[in-house]
Amino acid sequence: MRVLFIGGTGNISIAATHLLAEQKIDLTLLNRRQTDVSLPDGVRRIHADIRDRESAAEALRGEEFDVVVDWVAFVPEHVETDIELFGSGISQYVFISSATVYQKPSPFFPLVEEAPLGNAHWQYARDKIACEKRLRREYERAGFPVTIVRPSYTYGETRIPTAIEGQDYTIIERMRRGKKVIVPGDGESLWTMTHNSDFARALVGILGNIEAAGESFHITSDEVLTWNQINETIAAAAGLEAQIVHIPSDFMAAIDPELGVELLGDKSHSLVFDNAKIKRFVPGWNATVSFAEGVARSLAWFEADPARKVVNEGWSTQLDRIVATYEAGWPAGSR
Repeated sequence: MRVLFIGGTGNISIAATHLLAEQKIDLTLLNRRQTDVSLPDGVRRIHADIRDRESAAEALRGEEFDVVVDWVAFVPEHVETDIELFGSGISQYVFISSATVYQKPSPFFPLVEEAPLGNAHWQYARDKIACEKRLRREYERAGFPVTIVRPSYTYGETRIPTAIEGQDYTIIERMRRGKKVIVPGDGESLWTMTHNSDFARALVGILGNIEAAGESFHITSDEVLTWNQINETIAAAAGLEAQIVHIPSDFMAAIDPELGVELLGDKSHSLVFDNAKIKRFVPGWNATVSFAEGVARSLAWFEADPARKVVNEGWSTQLDRIVATYEAGWPAGSR
């Protein structure tokens, strides 16, 4: 099986890149520029800008692939390019969508792949929905062998996943300084964190499966946590205690609209997934990395090199401002 990853070095995709390399699968990455991410032996790289259709076509001239996975398609124009470049000659095209596409609150609990799509708050999610619709039309019109994959909050060793504080070392440093950690709402919304190694095993399990054409899958852990538990687990991994402050999502959205779209369009809702479908297609697959284990790995990675302990001081200052505004009882829109 010859596989092309468009992307392949990001937070989610790098685990799949390593797994395919371990399995001695013929893997090529198409990247716009050289990255500092080291690739495993046997993985080939093509330097080209997939956003420049003509130069990408030239770079791919003479190449043949069975499976193409696009990790970096975000708007319909991106998938149009893929349809033109790979509309014939491949057995499977995998579009990496997002679980943000599901309507929230959903009439299905836990979520199944057939749940209605829609996101009134987040343009990113609406664009992913538009991509899915365009690809489904091409599947129905011409048999384009698309498989849609929807990750939810997925992290690897280079991320410490939070709802508010970002994914770098900022939350740990704030805890060490005794600063407040913001949790949306009452912190009891149910959430699912998925380690990229678990995601990779499921994704690789459907590559080359012609029965997956026309299907959509979400791939997540079955471990369900509240946002309170998530922050407490991060703190425990660092030997700290989280000084949690609960702030309504719409209050934060009024102060910081960019943060608000992610909260109101995604993280303020309970998200629990039924993974029965991916388990039917990949027999024996289960997510095995608990959040406690995964975040401990992440913390170990950050603390292995002082250069990795990056703190976003500007964002930390904004978090302080949100906390101060809320605790002072000022109307959210007054500043």
